[in-house]
Amino acid sequence: MATGARSPSPTRTRARLEVAACCSVVDAPIDDATASDLASAFHALADPVRLRLFSLIATQPEGEACACELVEPLGRSQPTVSHHLKVLYEAGLVEREKRGTWVWYSVRGERLRALREALRP
Repeated sequence: MATGARSPSPTRTRARLEVAACCSVVDAPIDDATASDLASAFHALADPVRLRLFSLIATQPEGEACACELVEPLGRSQPTVSHHLKVLYEAGLVEREKRGTWVWYSVRGERLRALREALRP
């Protein structure tokens, strides 16, 4: 050991091991493009209304929800719900399909899996 250098304390070493064991976000450092992509999705979900909206869509038995069905459960106006759906869509979290005058939303499963993978311990 170099003169003046201190060895890490056993408590500090143990704390690092515990953090590494339980809170590892990824197996290896991620590149800029991946970080930007994940940040965009997590940013979209960081809003409580959008997180609720996303969960409402994800838990539909049919796997999709009409925008018209999402206004009442959120207790928000239709324009507000539409704005939040647009943010989720632009972040790549949901797909949308127009049927007549209504738009139906479904969760992009591959995107959800990527987010889960990024957070797995």
